[in-house]
This record gives sequence, structure tokens and C-alpha cells, in this order.
Amino acid sequence: MSTTTPPERGDTKSPTPSERERNDAAQKQREEAEQASLPYKWTQTISDVDINIPVPGTLRGRDIEVILKKKTIRVGIKGQDPIINGDFPKEIHVDESTWTLETLSTSQKEISIHLDKINKMEWWPHVITSAPKIDTSKIVPENSKLSDLDGETRSMVEKMMYDQRQKELGKPTSDEEKKMDMLRRFQDQHPGNWTGIFARFANEFVTW
Repeated sequence: MSTTTPPERGDTKSPTPSERERNDAAQKQREEAEQASLPYKWTQTISDVDINIPVPGTLRGRDIEVILKKKTIRVGIKGQDPIINGDFPKEIHVDESTWTLETLSTSQKEISIHLDKINKMEWWPHVITSAPKIDTSKIVPENSKLSDLDGETRSMVEKMMYDQRQKELGKPTSDEEKKMDMLRRFQDQHPGNWTGIFARFANEFVTW
């Protein structure tokens, strides 16, 4: 009976700091171009999303259609194709979400939409799932925004930010570091030749 030997896995080479910097710059430029092509501008905090849509200054509130549901959004000028129409990446609190029509000048107004996230511990990669994504791992909230959060929420956000930075650098996350520490303590408490077993468990628990 013949047996086949699985192919050896080739070594994967991590990008150098300069390569990572070039890749990040190219990705940022691509993201900016994709976001600039959208018919709206949007920003977010960890707890909400704000959308701004420019429209002609002659329009009034009765000319605008904004339909906000828990999982979907539809925005546009009545009688025309919608400007935004699709599914949210995450659900919103409809009752806490609002919209207004604001005057910017005599020739231009703006539909301003405020969305209240249900999950206030996650960044959105886009407003609707059909739109281009942004890299949420690159988001760094302002310190003033973090100070507005309660202690437990702030610590969770800071942990999330730390884990994102670790992943960018190809290093273990905080949870993975804890698992590795547990394995090391076990090894210290049970002296012996654990090299092979330790390496196997480390490979199962941690990927970097």
C-alpha cells in the first residue's frame, strides 16, 4: 500500500516595514478614490454613523424620501432613482436615528442623516454592503471620543485598537498573548522536554 507525503509548506515571508508602508499608502489612496466617487460623504464613531448628501438648493423636505429601517436604508429625491439604497452592514436603532434637510447656500442644501448603531463596539466598513469598503483596522478614534465612553466600553475599544495594531504588525493579539502565557506557565510548572508539544499547541492557538 503506497502512501503519499503531503507537500511541505513553504515559508511565508512577512513584508518589511518599508513594503508595509508602501502597501498601506497604496491602499489608502485607493480607498480615498473609492470614497470620493460616492454620491455622499460619511463619518462614524464607534457608536454612530453620519451621512451627508448634497442636493439642489431648490428642494424642500417634502421633496425628499428617507426610509430608515433596522437593516436597510433608502434615500433620494421623490420621482428619481434613489441616491442610497441597500442593506446596512449592521443593524441600527431606528427610533434613535434621524434626518434633516439643511441649507448650505442659496444653490445647495444637504440631507444630513444620523444613524445610531445597535452594536456600539464595531466599526462599519461601509454604509451599505454594496458600497466599497474601508479598512476598519486603520481607524484611530480621537482621545476626546474615547473619554466620552464609560470605563468598561473604553477598555474594550482600547483592547480592540491594540489587537488591530498587533495584527497589522503580524504579532499576536491580547487574547493570543494570554494563551501563550498560560502555556509558558504550564511548561515552567512541569519541567521536561515540552518543546515539540509546546510548539504544536502554540501553532494551534496562535497564528502570526
